[in-house]
Amino acid sequence: MFEVYDGRPRDLQGRPEPEIRSYNLLDSLDIKYMRTEHPPADSMDVCTRRAAVLNTRICKNLFLCNHQETAFYLLLMPADKQFKTSVVSRQLGTSRLHFADERHMVQYLGLYPGSVSIMGLMYDTEKHVRLLIDKELTDQDEFACHPCINTVSLKFKTSELFEKVIPALKHEPFFVTL
Repeated sequence: MFEVYDGRPRDLQGRPEPEIRSYNLLDSLDIKYMRTEHPPADSMDVCTRRAAVLNTRICKNLFLCNHQETAFYLLLMPADKQFKTSVVSRQLGTSRLHFADERHMVQYLGLYPGSVSIMGLMYDTEKHVRLLIDKELTDQDEFACHPCINTVSLKFKTSELFEKVIPALKHEPFFVTL
């Protein structure tokens, strides 16, 4: 059974820098968050159990790019919705949207597959990645994400995502409907 904690771990020794930097960002914005630690969230089963422990809805984070690999996107969407490339591509006015490769993920977000999170945008200071958010997420009271590592999940108010986190990350969201 997963345990839920308030805020950052007491002992940060051995934790990766991106995880610590995520806690530092949330703390600097005076955001109260809950945390749970779990096996790598590389399956929907782990994600479902994590969501139940945090009492929140699962959010998919997809790192995408255009066919030419010249435009990159981070899409946040409810996990129970199906991702349809044509629907998102049409709303962006681009064609042939697909999953971006690990090389670009590391280059722009400082993240590896399985750990994609909005928190990775803190590494995209040159704004190579465009933030896309499914409009339905704005209706949720709480938002959950990884702190740039897929063995920890965080939960905080969705209002703080839009009022504090996104402005601090300096990435203007583009809302899509899936």
